[in-house]
Amino acid sequence: MEEKIDLSFELNGDKWKNVVSVASGTFGYGSEYSQLVDINSLGAIFTKALSPAPRYGNPTPRIVKTPSGMLNAIGLTNKGVDDFIANKLSFIKTVDTNFYVNVAGSSTSDYIEVIEKLNEFDSIKGYEINLSCPNVKSGCLSLGTNPTLVKEITKELRSRTNKTLIIKLTPNVTDICEVAKAAEEGGADAVSCINTLLGMAIDINNCRPFLANKTGGLSGAAIKPVGVAAVYRVSRAVKIPVIGIGGISCGSDAIEYLLAGASAIEVGSAIFNDPTVLIQIIDFIKEYMMAHNFSLVKEMHNLF
Repeated sequence: MEEKIDLSFELNGDKWKNVVSVASGTFGYGSEYSQLVDINSLGAIFTKALSPAPRYGNPTPRIVKTPSGMLNAIGLTNKGVDDFIANKLSFIKTVDTNFYVNVAGSSTSDYIEVIEKLNEFDSIKGYEINLSCPNVKSGCLSLGTNPTLVKEITKELRSRTNKTLIIKLTPNVTDICEVAKAAEEGGADAVSCINTLLGMAIDINNCRPFLANKTGGLSGAAIKPVGVAAVYRVSRAVKIPVIGIGGISCGSDAIEYLLAGASAIEVGSAIFNDPTVLIQIIDFIKEYMMAHNFSLVKEMHNLF
């Protein structure tokens, strides 16, 4: 039976060997974890966010542990797209998996600049457009909560590239399905959801927030039920694939997302505790499919 189990996933013509990938901001650009886990065994890698120019992010402290999760206010720190091209692409070309660059910006022109600089490189399969980060003071979240803007930005970016275009959705909205439909109407090939939830933790001894930014993005196990519900709703509102993210820390978490309607999943915060969790999740999905007589991942969809 094992030889009949197919964990693959095809996105815009690019085949993933399995449905397990890593979430942006938790895996660097791949090389950082290459000595800890076999990154060639992953379906895809979503890079740390890239912006046109270097971003220095928010002041410290920028991370705090919370019950069943963590808050971060990194602020999309990165060295910019030119540094990425000069220092990261050579490694990416050696890896046997699909790379998608997470793109961040404060305006449509920021996203365009990054995309147009990367379009010529075949090792980059596409872009995950970050319209939903709650940790920056301009762009991202303010763009991603407005369906009209999401559609306009997606349509503009669609006209600039033939590569895969994925819109990353925020849960910090009244109706995430409306934003997902706007991304689809604008020409997105897929959506990923969810990004982090806006949260705050306060140090009662010092009478001030733990984070210098005051608020940050909540990730980890605490947000999994929100993410699963979002994927369930969004996957029934759009026809394009939905990539599930949020609180996946073991194989059963991944199965919940797949049963809810996710075509693939991204693992994030759990990697900080144990990078090998990625391989464990791949193995669990295969074992689960064997035990429940599924031969294709998509057979788990629409069962309820």
